[in-house]
Amino acid sequence: MITTHEESGVVTITLDEKFVFSDHRSFRTTYHNRAPGTRFVLDFRRVTYMDSSALGMLLLLKEEGAGGDKNRVQLLHCNDQVRKILEVANFTQLFTMD
Repeated sequence: MITTHEESGVVTITLDEKFVFSDHRSFRTTYHNRAPGTRFVLDFRRVTYMDSSALGMLLLLKEEGAGGDKNRVQLLHCNDQVRKILEVANFTQLFTMD
């Protein structure tokens, strides 16, 4: 399950334990048709597994939702396993991570 909260031009997206292909449709609705300049914060606190399609979904969010702006997408609370996946895929260069 993916939940969102929007406040002051920032959409916080909280991901579930598994971030996988079956989340594609619900994930897309979190950023589709948002106002220009919207910032996105993804909370990975609960994520213990993500597949390659999750990486593709993050790229689509960056390109379609944030207009390609690295500074408008922030990935938070990534555990060591998720962080390693993101590092191997070189996503640390594409996204702001904390």
